[in-house]
Amino acid sequence: MCFNYNSIMARILTGIQSSGVPHLGNALGAIEPGIEMSKATGNESFFFIADLHSLTSVKDAAKRRENVHAVAAAWLALGFDSDKNYFYRQSDIPEVTELTWYLSCFTPYPMLANAHSFKDKSDRLSDVNAGLFTYPVLMAADILLYDADKVPVGKDQQQHLEMTRDMAGALNHAYGVEVLKLPESVIREDVKTVPGTDGQKMSKSYGNTIDIFTSAKALKKQVMGILTDSTPLEEPKNPDTCNVFALYRLLADEDRTAQMRQNYLGGNYGYGHAKKALLELILERYGSAREKYQSLMADPDQIEAFLKAGADKARPIAQAVLQRVREKTGF
Repeated sequence: MCFNYNSIMARILTGIQSSGVPHLGNALGAIEPGIEMSKATGNESFFFIADLHSLTSVKDAAKRRENVHAVAAAWLALGFDSDKNYFYRQSDIPEVTELTWYLSCFTPYPMLANAHSFKDKSDRLSDVNAGLFTYPVLMAADILLYDADKVPVGKDQQQHLEMTRDMAGALNHAYGVEVLKLPESVIREDVKTVPGTDGQKMSKSYGNTIDIFTSAKALKKQVMGILTDSTPLEEPKNPDTCNVFALYRLLADEDRTAQMRQNYLGGNYGYGHAKKALLELILERYGSAREKYQSLMADPDQIEAFLKAGADKARPIAQAVLQRVREKTGF
């Protein structure tokens, strides 16, 4: 289903990967929709940076801290209201690890062995650490610790939400009461697929990203490097098969998109012209965000203050939920 976030009054929780500086695909596909969702009247939005999850693959402490700061700075620069909402770093609330242990004692081995996060690497078991195997339990604790009502997810994450409900249900059943609230998943059908510079889905793993927070010189190099065909400048071009146009129409309004389409079809308009127009549009749309991002990254203490304030606000909720679990389990 396509979910209307404005039609509910609920506590909504979203985890954010701490995988470094967000690119244009992240901004259009996740950050901007998340910020829009958080503005819905009556909703409580909990957004956390999942730095504990990143330890399954990122062992460099300095790199992980840098990644967290980059992600936090991007969300704040793009307009996320950390005063109205809850914005915190996962590891700043240690209650999540204690709840993870309680949940793990109610989680059968076959459930974890069937998780996509494990099965995708099960043919290389030497590369699988215990953290990766129990990843779904920590994810469940992230959600259940805050009595979340709704968790927006992509289709590929639906399994984790089902597992979360199963874990909570098992614990509730063991004690005959609803100790933990069972959350509902919200499948996002309208997630934008943003093409990268080579036409594939934009992804760091493909090396085809456009980094909206990088220097102007580096950004220009990325945009000018977008893959195009060899149609001569003077000939008409097909906008619907062009990577540059695909990106342009994701950022431009209807009038500008229509004009760009006419430029392609009319001939005497080269891909270099289109790339220059795309670059100008990116700088126009994200100019103020780029400045704020650089300001935040130059002052890590300011980012830390935002994250600490968010943790201080969220932690009492986590403590109350964890206390319910402790009492029922006899601790």
